[in-house]
Amino acid sequence: MAQFEEFVKDTMPKIKQLSKLAADSTLIDTSFYGMYDVKRGLRDVNGTGVLAGLTDISDIVGFEENPDGTFKHDADGNRIPAPGHLRYRGIEIDDIVSGFIGEKRYGFEEVAYLLLFGTLPSAHELKGFREILSGFRMLPVSFVRDVIMKAPSQDMMNGLARSVLYLYSYDENPDDISLPNVLRQCLQLIAQFPLLAVYSYQVHKYYHDLNSLIIHKPAHELSTAENILMMMRDDGKYTEIEAGVLDLMLVLHAEHGGGNNSTFATHVLTSSGTDTYSVMAASLGALKGPRHGGANIKVTRMMEDMKLHLKNRSDGEIKKYLCDILDKKAFDKLGLIYGMGHAVYSVSDPRACVIRKYVEQLAAEKKMDDEYELYSRVEKLAPEIIADKRKIYKGVSANVDFYSGLVYNMLGIPPEMFTPAFATARIVGWSAHRIEELVNNGKIIRPNYKCVSKRAEYVKLKDR
Repeated sequence: MAQFEEFVKDTMPKIKQLSKLAADSTLIDTSFYGMYDVKRGLRDVNGTGVLAGLTDISDIVGFEENPDGTFKHDADGNRIPAPGHLRYRGIEIDDIVSGFIGEKRYGFEEVAYLLLFGTLPSAHELKGFREILSGFRMLPVSFVRDVIMKAPSQDMMNGLARSVLYLYSYDENPDDISLPNVLRQCLQLIAQFPLLAVYSYQVHKYYHDLNSLIIHKPAHELSTAENILMMMRDDGKYTEIEAGVLDLMLVLHAEHGGGNNSTFATHVLTSSGTDTYSVMAASLGALKGPRHGGANIKVTRMMEDMKLHLKNRSDGEIKKYLCDILDKKAFDKLGLIYGMGHAVYSVSDPRACVIRKYVEQLAAEKKMDDEYELYSRVEKLAPEIIADKRKIYKGVSANVDFYSGLVYNMLGIPPEMFTPAFATARIVGWSAHRIEELVNNGKIIRPNYKCVSKRAEYVKLKDR
């Protein structure tokens, strides 16, 4: 191993030279995208996603709608921005949340049923569904020791993906893509993801932070949110508000259309006919990317950096810091105010609106009112500054990532677990979309790419 590491060290200068050659050889003239009318990244010039498929699972709306579901346009032919809507199987997310919170219930399991089966469950159906998930809420014998504890990854998402791929080996029928078998696999993974995520984190703390290794078994009578908090904490204790807010976060992260990066990956891999474990591991890889699932970590780090540079937290100071971010003078110098704006939503992100209603309660319980107040002021000031300094084609508002990192912080969930917690919810949406792809599409997803290289002749090695 030492010999290999020495070889890598000695070879890196040459690899760096080759990497420049690789980059130069593949750089494409950006004018070609307009010349050939290429939707780069399947996005129109105005940022709207190109229509690439149909889904019946959820709807994301950021513009005014006509009764038939088409969009309204102004006199110039532009779509008219409107407060955002997120609908699970046609039902407004606000109504879903108000429903289970009003009845003082946890909602994640109910939402999982709705997304998978298309209808809200009756009390009897919900009880049976919870019993199925509870029965699947276990890992194979010695899995923690033989898989999770072996060579733990620096990043939780890699460890989670590896665990999912290992579960293939424990499945007696892993490659059967008939609907009953795929549904069974998906239900198992939905139940197992909290264990995989939390245990990976506990092992990470043990190996990399030299903390004690504490592994709590899940309690079958508890909800998904309650189990996550119980298994994460050394004493296994949590408050009712904590569990309720985490449950809300799971509900809001469970699904977000077929066009987001990780869910589109679910469709692409499913269309190839591959197994469920490979599909979910690929989706995890997509979600790990900071442009997709890691944005709330960026928000948290940005806010921590902001606090270091504010003396009295006045509006003037906050505005100056935000301007410095946009001018690439502050934080990571990339010119982005994280947690602001969305590919579809313009006036508002409905998920952020829902979170805002409940995060204040949690802040009061945790005595973090000052922290919440700072976030609220940034949420108000950032869109004004962005609109003033940037030419934008639609409105900018706080998105779900702006508040989710704050919520996880208040729950004592560390940054390493932010994206795994996201994945623990989104596995439901991925499962629904995998089933949808299997049922509706018999062809592999294969978009076209235009080759723009010039023709060249082969030159023999002696003549080069």
